[in-house]
Amino acid sequence: MKANPIVWFEIYVQDMPRAKAFYEAVFEGGLSKLPNPNPDTFPDLEMCAFPSSMENYGATGTLVKMAGCSSGANSTLVYFHCEDCAVEARRAAASGGSIFKEKMAIGEHGYIALVYDTEGNMIGLHSMQ
Repeated sequence: MKANPIVWFEIYVQDMPRAKAFYEAVFEGGLSKLPNPNPDTFPDLEMCAFPSSMENYGATGTLVKMAGCSSGANSTLVYFHCEDCAVEARRAAASGGSIFKEKMAIGEHGYIALVYDTEGNMIGLHSMQ
């Protein structure tokens, strides 16, 4: 397996405007609406993309609202890079989510915090300080 194998992620949501507002508030940046690539097969599909850059480290992805794909209770955890994960954790709680685990040290690999978004999805926050 190659290093850094993750190339894309999707976070399933039930209420796109609410979820989009949550992520924009926590990370202080905009998400952009993506067109439905196959409206005949997925007529109710909605996607909002996180910012991306092919020149920078990391993967990008989208929030997705699609019939048959519920949010929350999934077994995959996506970690977002932060300068100080405690800051984003506080923003998550202030934006309608909740903190599952406050900022905690993970040795030489920095710090993490775990939060729930407004859709019941747990996400990870990671920082080196």
